[in-house]
Amino acid sequence: MEKYGDPVGKAILDFAQTRKPDDIIVCSEICEDDIIPIEVLFRNEDEMPELEIIALNKCTGKILDVGAGAGSHASYLNNIGKDVTAIDISGGAVEFMKEHGIKSKNINFFDFKGEKFDTILMLMNGIGIAGTLANLEKTLTHAKSLLNEGGKILCDSSDIKYLYEDEDGSLWVNLNQEYYGNFRFQMKYKKETGPWFDWLYVDFDSLFTAAKNVGLKCTRVYEQDDNFLAEISL
Repeated sequence: MEKYGDPVGKAILDFAQTRKPDDIIVCSEICEDDIIPIEVLFRNEDEMPELEIIALNKCTGKILDVGAGAGSHASYLNNIGKDVTAIDISGGAVEFMKEHGIKSKNINFFDFKGEKFDTILMLMNGIGIAGTLANLEKTLTHAKSLLNEGGKILCDSSDIKYLYEDEDGSLWVNLNQEYYGNFRFQMKYKKETGPWFDWLYVDFDSLFTAAKNVGLKCTRVYEQDDNFLAEISL
């Protein structure tokens, strides 16, 4: 059985110690390799896009930050006196957050149970943990089970249909087959390689429909280009 490392966690711990930026490589089965500049995971409030600031300012009550990475959002919320718990599947990321006073747990979102929150925060396309459009309703149902009465989910995503458009606007992919926002990725950093994983980019209409199907209300609160921020509530 192949043994996988923790590329994101290793990159976070390395940068925290050396401040030397080394990119995280993102491999895909259907497009060219991309990178995540490690500095992006350490950005402060002034370096965050408007979408994220709007989302952070909408966080109320007891907050769960899903896929928190190096904890830039959780740190911001901590600093303004919010009650926030961060979770991530990266042991290195959680180790870093704990060292910096962020209440955090090394756990998969789908295994997280037994607590209720007023806000579930899923930024940097955190709703992508659904993996595929077919799994989106299951993901929202689990998030719903973690919400207090009157609670909400704040998540952003991107409609990446433009990747499949020709210059004249016609589509060269068959949209009747697998959903065009279903991706598979693998992270690499130096000698650390993570497992392949499914990741979803979802358009707003599909997110709205999935939320409605599981008894949730979905509202678009911000939009820029192909990116949007949604508030999903009971």
